[in-house]
Amino acid sequence: MNVNGKFDNAENPHRAGPFWSLVEWAFMAYTLLPVRHKLVKHDFKGLKGPFLLISTHAAFVDFAIAVRVAWPHGIHWVCSIEEFNGREVLFRHLGVIAKRKFTNDIVAVKHIIYAMRKNHAILALYPEARFSFIGTNETIDGGLGKLAKASHVPVVVLICHGDFIRSPQWRKHPYSRLKLVTDAYQVVTREEIETLPAEEVQKRIEQHFVIDDYAWQRDHKIKVTNPKRAENIHVVLYQCPHCGQEHEMNSKGTKLWCEHCGKEYEMDVYGQFHCLNGETRFQHAPDWYHWQRANVRKEVREGRYHFEDDVYLEELVSSKAGFVRQGTVHMTQDDSGLLLKGTINGKPFELQKPIHSMPSIHVEFNYLGRGDAIDISTMDDTWFVFPIHAKNVLTKLNFATEELYQYHKELNDGK
Repeated sequence: MNVNGKFDNAENPHRAGPFWSLVEWAFMAYTLLPVRHKLVKHDFKGLKGPFLLISTHAAFVDFAIAVRVAWPHGIHWVCSIEEFNGREVLFRHLGVIAKRKFTNDIVAVKHIIYAMRKNHAILALYPEARFSFIGTNETIDGGLGKLAKASHVPVVVLICHGDFIRSPQWRKHPYSRLKLVTDAYQVVTREEIETLPAEEVQKRIEQHFVIDDYAWQRDHKIKVTNPKRAENIHVVLYQCPHCGQEHEMNSKGTKLWCEHCGKEYEMDVYGQFHCLNGETRFQHAPDWYHWQRANVRKEVREGRYHFEDDVYLEELVSSKAGFVRQGTVHMTQDDSGLLLKGTINGKPFELQKPIHSMPSIHVEFNYLGRGDAIDISTMDDTWFVFPIHAKNVLTKLNFATEELYQYHKELNDGK
């Protein structure tokens, strides 16, 4: 399954046998039982596997929801390669396809097509390649329409409501109590996939792939009384809308405040913010989040964006060895791209990622209790990068990476 300690990404995915399918279904039943999940199917008439299952992604429970939608058929999954740590045998049996995040992996694409055309299986794909930060959808890959056309299969889009509110990535526990609702849309039928151009397939996917969990909670008057419902939200709402200071926000319980100017907000039971000592600048958390992105976009386009810090590196060696700490280097990110440079084990180390190679980055808040990290991948290696001195910078690093990529693309497309 791996060669010379490295992952064997050349191995074709295996369709799960009856036993492993039973394991999947048991997992689905166990996970969904306490959440009172409601599944609403739209335009499912005539739908049969295999098909491409594209889903929003905000919490672990999303995997169980996908299994329910695919029932009674098995699923092939596309999964980040670090999730294979200690689970490679299990994942191979379940037909999981490994991929390094935000890389142009042609082998993974071939495995996806193989899974649907040769194994006649449903393929579950989370195109944002990460959990949602604020309960809204992020940009998805523009090649999904081409992938569906190459696979000759129908396309189903899942919009999962409430999973983010129940367990946001920045505060996974304790779970909030609420009923989860999933809308499942067949956006392209088996007949249509043969006649529609890839651009139209992509358009239909993107039109349906829209979500705002806080708006859903507010509009449906879903009350969440969890006393920690805003705890740790400052890792994504890192900039004060009053004084403009970055990375000085803090939160606990239902409160969010600025350590610099003292402005304080409270999140009500419907997920809306209210300023306790001044004008409410942002009531809706996603509006606050997107305001921050706009500020980073301005920095990038004015040539002012620059980040640097000492970081320590962990390398993903294999599924058996897992991550191995390799040492401390210096990280710089600006309009030249991202650079890691220093000395590791007495030898010079340099890893440069040009802007055009990084449409986004994967971030982990307090990864396994070891601290905040970003994931930098090449086609052969995965590095987890932990900033040492800078605090609460992951969300801005994510914004900057995406805005640098988009601006670079616009400049090159205009030539």
